[in-house]
Amino acid sequence: MNDLPSDLPRLRTLETWLAHTLDRVRKQIAAAERREQEQQRSEQARPPAPDWILELGLNRDSPAVYVHEGGCWNAGKRNKGVDRATALHALAEGVAACPHCRPDSELGFLEG
Repeated sequence: MNDLPSDLPRLRTLETWLAHTLDRVRKQIAAAERREQEQQRSEQARPPAPDWILELGLNRDSPAVYVHEGGCWNAGKRNKGVDRATALHALAEGVAACPHCRPDSELGFLEG
């Protein structure tokens, strides 16, 4: 059983509609491929995560609140990456170690 029309005018109309639809699909595919390439480029250009993070206070003059490991899920939005020496110095100055990632243990920091 044939589900296509039998007369030439309707077949030409269907052909035109299908060509238009195929063109739209190809444009959508091209746009999706561009988005995917842009995402891959941005992931490759992303700087590496810092080894240690200082979670900063509410304003720029307040002291740091916590020291975190670089990949800690609990690090707040106000933070900055620091090196090992700065993280150790912050812990020695009394900045609290994150209770979740325990950077003091990883750094070998012993209080007192």
